[in-house]
Amino acid sequence: MATGVKQLSKTFVWILMGLLIVGLAGFGAVNFSGSVTSVAQVGDQEVSVEAYMRELQREQRALQAQSGQTMTIAQMSAFGMDRAVLGRLISLAAIDNEVKTLGLSIGDENLLNELREIPAFQDTSGNFDRQAYTFALQNAGFNETEFEADLRRESARTLVQGAIVVGAEMPDVLTKTLTSYIGARRSFSYVQISGDQFALTQEVPDDAALKGFYDANADQFTLPETKRITYARLSPDMLLDSVEVDEDALRALFDERSDQYQVPERRLVERLVFADDEAAASAKAQLDVGGTTFEVLVQDRGLALQDIDMGDVTMGDLGAAADAVFAAEIGTVVGPLPSDLGAALYRVNGQLEARETSYDDAKAELRDEIAADRARRVIEQESEEINDLLAGGATLEELADEGDMQVGTLDWTGEAGDGISAYEGFRTAASTVTLEDFPTAEFLGDGSLFALRLDEILPERPEPFEAAKQSVLDAWNADRLATAVKTQAEAILAEVTTNGAFPEGSEVKQEAGLTRTAYLDTTPADMMNQIFTMEPGATQLITGEGSTVIVRLEDILPAEENEEMTLLAEALDAQLDQALSEALFEAFVSDAQLRAAPRVDQQALNAVQANYQ
Repeated sequence: MATGVKQLSKTFVWILMGLLIVGLAGFGAVNFSGSVTSVAQVGDQEVSVEAYMRELQREQRALQAQSGQTMTIAQMSAFGMDRAVLGRLISLAAIDNEVKTLGLSIGDENLLNELREIPAFQDTSGNFDRQAYTFALQNAGFNETEFEADLRRESARTLVQGAIVVGAEMPDVLTKTLTSYIGARRSFSYVQISGDQFALTQEVPDDAALKGFYDANADQFTLPETKRITYARLSPDMLLDSVEVDEDALRALFDERSDQYQVPERRLVERLVFADDEAAASAKAQLDVGGTTFEVLVQDRGLALQDIDMGDVTMGDLGAAADAVFAAEIGTVVGPLPSDLGAALYRVNGQLEARETSYDDAKAELRDEIAADRARRVIEQESEEINDLLAGGATLEELADEGDMQVGTLDWTGEAGDGISAYEGFRTAASTVTLEDFPTAEFLGDGSLFALRLDEILPERPEPFEAAKQSVLDAWNADRLATAVKTQAEAILAEVTTNGAFPEGSEVKQEAGLTRTAYLDTTPADMMNQIFTMEPGATQLITGEGSTVIVRLEDILPAEENEEMTLLAEALDAQLDQALSEALFEAFVSDAQLRAAPRVDQQALNAVQANYQ
């Protein structure tokens, strides 16, 4: 047990040093001045102002590193993080108070051993370095006495924790119960029935039958809450024809895109480089007489085809080898030919023809691109004026009358749709707008400007019968099919219950030794869970979305004794023991804290936070 406690002690020292050296680096730039020295009193121990500030700093830096954003003390307080920091410090102080009551401590020799094992205090040979020790403490804002006192307290806490958690083991019966539950198996047979197995005669119900079905299933034909919205939009496409684009700009963009519009002829090439011309010539001779293949030559060099693949290349990429490679037929190997790495064989795998697009052919595309860019800038310039008009009381309809904006209306239910509701920016604005809001101009992802107004909120309501008529017909047909499936399934269930066997001619499927987590495609999602509630010989009808099964349970089997279950039992043992250890220690800390009766100085906390920037 002493060894275990020693190991725990080392672990906690490392954790402490990580917090001190990394988390407190640079501490000292913020100082708290005044007569207040502690923010809480816990028994005979206190939570000092310095300790509280250091922990706040560490927490702040950790949050900023995680989120990539600046986190102020006010934001931390809003999330309750300052209270979490204080709670941790009070818990530590409660343990320290208990340690002092028990009279536990480590001697000077043990303390020195702990210091020697901390890498930050070691020289390059791994020995304790006094100067490194002093320097590290100064950077962390500690003096030796203060740090060594903290280290003694941490080591004593570790001793207490070790005494509580070492040897804590959960009873084996719990592990056995869990593994038996997880590994339990079932063997069963079943018949599956689905709608696609039925060919029902065509029936066309009259309006009276549909209306009766509609009335009986009104909950299936309910419209969701709907926002009736009016919006005005100005998009770059609306301004394309009115934007002037000069010929010089078109010519300049065409020249800039020359590599896109003037694509030279290319080849798909693999290049295998050799040490010298003689080695390359020997390899080519073997290829010519059929003594080897190009793939074998590549493998003999310890390479793969992707290692020698040059992709699509132009004549300029191949240098002196260009003429021979471009003259070769597809699938042939040419060489030896020069390369920047030495003599090489080239295999030609494909040919890509040159592609030239004239200025006249590209002109319309170039004009649309330039015009769209300029239209977006025009919209950006007009946005401020449009916002001023809206702030002055102008309506969306007046914006359309006075400018290029187009007004439309839609009933929005929160789903993405066609048109403007396909844009996330619009959906975000529509989801938050209220009847009291005034329209403001906002941008969409394509550079469009829009503003919206909520005219009315329609609550959930029945969809009118005439509008829902097709949906009612579809639901009526689906119900008719579901009824046919259920009727046949119940008939099979009745026969199995009576005769103890599935009807002759049924497609019976057999499954042996499946666990409750097994997945059978197209069967009801809850089927395995229901099977595990059945007794051997029992038969049950299980219905799910799109499928119905009649199941007969054949046998209940225990968990298999194999390597997988052994590993599972070991993992469960470790997790349960750890959970028990944590629960015991948490109970100890809670009890120690209760008996220490912590007293928090709220004025001191406020003062610290007011001075901490």
